[in-house]
Amino acid sequence: MEHKAFYHALKIRNDLCIGCTHCMKVCPTEALRVKLGKAVLFENRCVDCGECFKACPVCAIEIEQDDFEKIFQYKIRIALVPAVFVGQFPSNISTDRIYSEIINLGFTHVYEVEHGVEVLLPEIENLLHSQKDNLPVISSFCPAIVRLIQVKFPALTEQIMHLKAPVDISAIFNRKRFIDEGNKPEEIGIFYITPCASKIVAMRSPVGDDNTEVNGVINMDFLYNKIYTAIKHKGDEVSEVLSRQSLNGFCIEWSLTRGESQNIPRKNIAVDGIHNVIEFLEKLENGHFKGFEFIELRACDESCAGGVLCSNNRFLTAERLHNRADLARKKLIRGYANPNTILNYRDYLVSRITVNKIKPRSIMKLDEDMVEAMKKMKKVHELLLFLPMIDCGGCGCPSCESLAQDVVQGKASVSQCIYVQHNMEDRHAFSHEDAMKILRQTWGEEKFKRKWSLNL
Repeated sequence: MEHKAFYHALKIRNDLCIGCTHCMKVCPTEALRVKLGKAVLFENRCVDCGECFKACPVCAIEIEQDDFEKIFQYKIRIALVPAVFVGQFPSNISTDRIYSEIINLGFTHVYEVEHGVEVLLPEIENLLHSQKDNLPVISSFCPAIVRLIQVKFPALTEQIMHLKAPVDISAIFNRKRFIDEGNKPEEIGIFYITPCASKIVAMRSPVGDDNTEVNGVINMDFLYNKIYTAIKHKGDEVSEVLSRQSLNGFCIEWSLTRGESQNIPRKNIAVDGIHNVIEFLEKLENGHFKGFEFIELRACDESCAGGVLCSNNRFLTAERLHNRADLARKKLIRGYANPNTILNYRDYLVSRITVNKIKPRSIMKLDEDMVEAMKKMKKVHELLLFLPMIDCGGCGCPSCESLAQDVVQGKASVSQCIYVQHNMEDRHAFSHEDAMKILRQTWGEEKFKRKWSLNL
């Protein structure tokens, strides 16, 4: 059965794209090609990791967000804020001041998503105990990793944890508590402040779930710039301090590397950076790593502190969060921490914490029919014997293997390879005009209109 295409938050602006191949070369799932001088996305391969967004030299790749004015459609306007948002600000700006400025922008309430960790953590331990014959369990916290496993390591989808992320738990809690206070469901708007593109996708097209309680998503860099500008403009002016519950130290560090695994007393490992994750999963799939019970995988370096929508240095952000967590732990020792009201809803949240089975969506499958897929795989291997295997990108594909796969699926021609073109020209099976026509189809007319001087 044909899969419905993934929703994507990353969008390519053809009016800005120069077809430079930077994005194509860094994409971990080879989801990009160049055709007619513009980057083209193969949607079922993309995991919205944001590597292309970071690599584009002309800002031709954008990340969608909801119009900020959308929040005013609701009477109750809740900002779900991750701890890494606070970590973007200098240490001399207090958390209370940051949140009061969020209120000044139009939200009526601010809630830190990591409160959901208080409910999630015991359920992870319960899951590990119940799945003791099907270990390791792979964290489902990072949506880009979930999609990566679906498309590139489909055999490992059974190992993905079937539990909602803290943001989903916090969203469910907030909707329930405001309904319990007498508000109508349609009056409650919940908006997530996201550090990355993949979490936008997770809110709008959740994997393993049919819907989400989040009404909209706002990019973190957008909100950071508005709030930081407001704080600088006010100078020493003291904003209203919100009454809020404090996060426990382990909740504050949850979105950082080892944030999950350090709280799980099992044999575990944490890997960050999507290319590091791919290398690890290749070896895991081949049985090289044994004995792990829990695996934490994050697409970004330094995990969410390195999200593509974070405005500041990921290492400084992580340092600030570790410092904040240390202060929270000291308060707990002194008995200053407030009880977390989300725990009053534990039973309600636990009853809604699981997601459906996550299905594989392999990009390696060349055809739905097994016999046809085997024939195409054989054809790929035959084509690779004639291709140079130098992955130059001159054909508009990221590698020789990806060109061969595109050819057998009818998406490309082997003559796009410039080495094949020269070989055919030498055998008089191809003319120079034919080669130039193909090059123009790949790289666009503009690149061939430039006048070059041999005296350069």
